[in-house]
Amino acid sequence: MPRLWRLEGTIDTDVLAPGYYMKSPLSELAKHCLEAVRSDFSHSVDQGDVILANANMGVGSSREQAAEVLKYLGIAAVIAPSFAGIFYRNAINLGLPVFTIDEALMDIPTLVDGAKVRFDFDTAELRILADATTISLIPFPDFLKELILDGGLVPHLEKRFQTEGSSI
Repeated sequence: MPRLWRLEGTIDTDVLAPGYYMKSPLSELAKHCLEAVRSDFSHSVDQGDVILANANMGVGSSREQAAEVLKYLGIAAVIAPSFAGIFYRNAINLGLPVFTIDEALMDIPTLVDGAKVRFDFDTAELRILADATTISLIPFPDFLKELILDGGLVPHLEKRFQTEGSSI
């Protein structure tokens, strides 16, 4: 069952993709994702897990590996009141769903680290299974939903050009 990873403090691109490992293969970089703030993360994260972070998630450098490593680890969505602009764009371009949440909802008592959750991309809803609380997130417009479902910008464009009979 997917779980919620509630991350405290400022989560910047340096803790998502530590500089020392940037020249390593993605599989090695992934072993060090968030180790500065959650040493258990890379070894405990499961396919379908969801991250809930504070405002300005992904602040820092423009390294796209910060979003790529989360997708590689199987994160179903990253949810925060706001995102650093370049992290947000990188995540969308790589097909990683990043949803904004009303900051007032961050205080829901059952929205805790380790909570069992069900995330629905299509409806932009996060459900806390312990008490069946459903949290509505800010949904994507249809064209961005399609881009993310296609796996990101490059696969989306490839699909589009194949459909139209053109080539990249």
